[in-house]
Amino acid sequence: MKTLTKAEEQIMQIMWDLKEGVIKQVVDNFNEPKPAYTTVATVLKVLGKKGFVSFRKIGNTYLFSPAVSKKEYTKVQFSTLLKNYFNGSFPKMATFFANENNISIKELEEMLKITENEINNENKN
Repeated sequence: MKTLTKAEEQIMQIMWDLKEGVIKQVVDNFNEPKPAYTTVATVLKVLGKKGFVSFRKIGNTYLFSPAVSKKEYTKVQFSTLLKNYFNGSFPKMATFFANENNISIKELEEMLKITENEINNENKN
């Protein structure tokens, strides 16, 4: 899976929230100053070529929807980060983030509980 540019990722975040939408809806979901309609249209076209969005024509407009889920993209990006910056070591990465963000022991324990619950839920499915 390809990596997204900052502009592409901003639009994908909006698309994941919208589920589907036309260009105007995407533009309307940006904070001020909003990008130009044509800029968003161009980025959506690129995202379509990259396989991140799909679209269908309805009358004179196109309805866009994510072709890649947020979870899929996050998983790939997270794996790449882990591999490229922490030699594939989750403990090294967790230690780095804990140190950089002054995470307390209580917060680490809470993270562990959440992780255990997620793993247990996935194993049930």
